[in-house]
Amino acid sequence: MQNKTQKRGCLRAGLVWGARVVVVLVLIAVVVFGVVFRKPLYNRFVVFPRQQKAWEAIRAKRVTPPLRSNWNEYRGIMHNHTELSHDSIVTPEEILGVLKKCDLDFIFTSDHCDGDIADYSKGWKGLHDGKLFVRGYEMSEGFMPWGMPDNTILRNSDDPHDTARKIAEAGGVLFFAHCEEPRLWHLDQLTGIEIYNTHVDVKDEDFRTLIPDMLFSIRKYPDQTFRLIFDRPTPFLERLDTLNRNRKIVGIGANDAHQNQGFRFFYTPNNTLAIKSTSGENNDAPIKELKLNAVTRLALRILFGPLEPGMQIYRFDLDKYENSARYVNTHIFAQNLTEKDLIDALRAGRVFVAFDAIADARGFVWMAEGPQGKAGIGESIPFDPSVRLRAAAPHECRFTVIQDGKQIAQGIGFDFDFIPPGPGKYRVEAELEILGEWTPWIYSNYLELAAASPQPPAPAPAPAP
Repeated sequence: MQNKTQKRGCLRAGLVWGARVVVVLVLIAVVVFGVVFRKPLYNRFVVFPRQQKAWEAIRAKRVTPPLRSNWNEYRGIMHNHTELSHDSIVTPEEILGVLKKCDLDFIFTSDHCDGDIADYSKGWKGLHDGKLFVRGYEMSEGFMPWGMPDNTILRNSDDPHDTARKIAEAGGVLFFAHCEEPRLWHLDQLTGIEIYNTHVDVKDEDFRTLIPDMLFSIRKYPDQTFRLIFDRPTPFLERLDTLNRNRKIVGIGANDAHQNQGFRFFYTPNNTLAIKSTSGENNDAPIKELKLNAVTRLALRILFGPLEPGMQIYRFDLDKYENSARYVNTHIFAQNLTEKDLIDALRAGRVFVAFDAIADARGFVWMAEGPQGKAGIGESIPFDPSVRLRAAAPHECRFTVIQDGKQIAQGIGFDFDFIPPGPGKYRVEAELEILGEWTPWIYSNYLELAAASPQPPAPAPAPAP
């Protein structure tokens, strides 16, 4: 009897010590996890909630700007990929849903070529349920031609100068993508460049720190998580300023959306769970296939409902099209929401870029007023000493005026009035004050105050009789 009691006591003690060891190991694991992932956890539970409240406070104070453009304003996304690209599986129908959800008016696609060929008869074009689709391709040399006739065929292998001439002759516009790469900057047919590109911005990130943030926060705080990649596009803005010294070059924002960083889970006829990527590469080939038994199959049914062969039961995306589309937008001033009108507006430079995920920038105005009329973004009036430059936005911000590449003035408020020092090209940047820091929000294109035309020479005196 005594031996049994001793054995029970030993067993009890062993269980107690075992439980203590388990608790200690769990605590150690929690501490190690907290130390290793302290920054993304801090972002998830402290930084992002504070940012969200700050952004919401800004949005709640939206006003109608005191100035108004003479054009209609349309907001959309540029440089985006669809299922026509080898590295995307997003359909036009899915994109239409994104445009509706994000309250966007248009999308300019820039699909990768099919081998050597950019075929402008493929893909959606025109208005679909009130949303405008404009076909385009991302070609060699960074070419992004838009506004091309349906029967156009362009080839990567052709001489870029010949391709540029073909684009211009067909009435299209030519923009350069990925301006961190060498480009034919002084090409006569060049219309504009990207002054911000999401893909370019993410390339300099440390993915070892970025991916935990994405995993912990992308669902709860998608816009704040996406904003982690942001760096002011100083080199691109400097390029815009340099190119505009002797010509007109237009800056746009590039979403470069693919939605190809994620996984899809399919139930197969072979009673397996096939895991496929969303990259578009080898789209039908699973990267992993797991055999199911009665327990795992029952668990899937409980979680996802009845299982049918071939059905996609779950999908996870780190780079949802919706998040990218909301993050940065290109605003175009045009007469109507048609491809022709938007192409004409791009050519004229009636464009600004805004990070609307923070706050909706619609209603922003940058204009000049003088004795000979008004000029908005992309337009020109003669310089006169009484000309005034005026900016207005729907949210209080800090305006910074840039003349020919040089900062010359700043002002804080919902609007800003400035007397320019002389002829030149002027653009403006706007920043929002968020948690004590000035955060880039809007980049406009240039308007011009033209130098007065020189006086014609006096007529030569009549010859003496």
